[in-house]
Amino acid sequence: MGFSGSLERMKIIAYRDEDFTQQAGTFTVMLNPESYSHSYKVCYNDTTAQGSPGASPDFNKIAKEEVTFDLVFDGTGVIPTAIPGLVPYTEDGVAPQIEEFKNLVFTYKGNLHSPNYLKLVWGKLLFRCRFTKMDLSYTLFKPDGTPLRAKAKATFVGFNDEEELQRQANKSSPDLTHILTVKGGDTLPYMCYSIYGDSGLYPQVARVNGLTDFRSLAVGTQLVFPPVGDGT
Repeated sequence: MGFSGSLERMKIIAYRDEDFTQQAGTFTVMLNPESYSHSYKVCYNDTTAQGSPGASPDFNKIAKEEVTFDLVFDGTGVIPTAIPGLVPYTEDGVAPQIEEFKNLVFTYKGNLHSPNYLKLVWGKLLFRCRFTKMDLSYTLFKPDGTPLRAKAKATFVGFNDEEELQRQANKSSPDLTHILTVKGGDTLPYMCYSIYGDSGLYPQVARVNGLTDFRSLAVGTQLVFPPVGDGT
């Protein structure tokens, strides 16, 4: 059984914001990975006293998903690079390709106070994430020692904003304490409605947070939303 259609290369798309609306650039892999791993993990608390029989584990949290795969950087000129998004071959070997990749996923961005937000896109894989780790192995060199080929094991951890985390965990319950970061367009009544289902609680929340003007929320400010009946 054969497969038809053009080759689709994995892309790593960078964004300047956690809403994934301001694109910062794209890195197209030179060779698609032979495989990738997608890790899921549930964390539990172990509260058993030393020497006592094992107890049933208590749920703690759903850990962030991780995706890991190998990237190949090639500076020999063997692999055609006349494809949009690929870093072309140069006399400097793989160094320009690696620097391009690092600048997109690893380098600290002053306007973000962190590296870029990322999307991994390949076939059915669409993974919003942050870059966490890369191990580089150099495998081919020029006579002068310039690296011509390298393999990188890259790891990315899943990213969800606060609203998505609340939706997934169903934690919009009014009997829990919440700490939310103000985003552009947020209003205190809207934020109260998203937590309590009642926008009319905004005066009490403003008082808890010491807000004198709830109509002017500074983007980036963290606000505390206590349980209903506890300070509200």
